[in-house]
Amino acid sequence: MNIKQMMKQVQQMQEKMQREMAELRVEGTAGGGMVKAEMGGSKELISITIDKEAVDPNDVEMLQDLILAAVNEASRKVDEAMSSSMGGMTGGMKIPGLF
Repeated sequence: MNIKQMMKQVQQMQEKMQREMAELRVEGTAGGGMVKAEMGGSKELISITIDKEAVDPNDVEMLQDLILAAVNEASRKVDEAMSSSMGGMTGGMKIPGLF
């Protein structure tokens, strides 16, 4: 296989991964589902849902912690999906600087 053909395949794999990540939606939750954060593949926050039971005016810090936990979980899920997707496309090979 020549280098030009290989680079074309790499570009196609990268474009496919970018499409998949653009379509990806994950959800992170905290507090037993009282706070839910939906995130897209490029880590943009799409929505946050907060159960009324999670809102206590006397404990705002708890709500803040729940929101952070849900958003961080969603972010980890995006990272896992990206890692899994890349591993599937490259056959598990680690190619520095490819993605």
